[in-house]
Amino acid sequence: MTVTWRDFRRARRRSRQAWALLGATMLALLAGLGWFFTAGQFAIAEPRVAGPTEAPVLAAGWMKPVAPVRAVPSGLAVDLLSVLPVKGRAASGNYNRSAFGQAWLDVDRNGCDTRNDILRRDLAGAMFTEGSRCRVGSGTFQEPYTGRTIAFQRGAASSKAVQIDHVVALGDAWQKGAQQLSPLQRQHLANDPLNLIAVDGQANQDKSASDAATWLPPNKAFRCHYVARQISVKAAYGLWVTPAEKDAMKRVLGACPGQQTIVPR
Repeated sequence: MTVTWRDFRRARRRSRQAWALLGATMLALLAGLGWFFTAGQFAIAEPRVAGPTEAPVLAAGWMKPVAPVRAVPSGLAVDLLSVLPVKGRAASGNYNRSAFGQAWLDVDRNGCDTRNDILRRDLAGAMFTEGSRCRVGSGTFQEPYTGRTIAFQRGAASSKAVQIDHVVALGDAWQKGAQQLSPLQRQHLANDPLNLIAVDGQANQDKSASDAATWLPPNKAFRCHYVARQISVKAAYGLWVTPAEKDAMKRVLGACPGQQTIVPR
């Protein structure tokens, strides 16, 4: 059978196209396998939880804002992230919780300590203990980190089921700029409602002093607010982020490019 030059060139072109398509398919397959064996298998394994998408900051009428180092600018969280300093961690061997003052002070001077302020702010139907106008004894809420509905009951064994989390953990803050703050500024950081959320006790223990690069709330619906809140706290107190932390925050915000900073109001 005679093959013309035109037919030969057409067949060769089709062969090249087929090989190019096969190569692209193989590259996509390899990329998919690489993703699965790094982050993918963990993302697939994460529980799908429907929960809150945000948490309150101030409660009108009885909560007062705490003076930060500088005001949180309004705007896109990703834009504020882009101007945060990026550095490595400072030494943590000299960290002590007492550097941030006594736990749960009445920094805003509303007559109640910070822990009870946050419980009252976050719990639905919060009830005070008998004879107190501050001490929260019970309440329920849909917890933001896990999405579970939790009942709080004050008691030696039961209170730990609901804990107050520092959104930017104090241990993390200490390694990223808080050592340069004054004692009063660190005290404000530890008691600022912007940096505090009532959460599931076990989730709080799991997080410990992690940043966004090593821990995110299991409730994915809350992650955009969570990261934006961390960025807002770090901007308010002149703290920095590590390269890995910044990358993790950018990935989260990539799913919600319109996420705003969290400005206490």
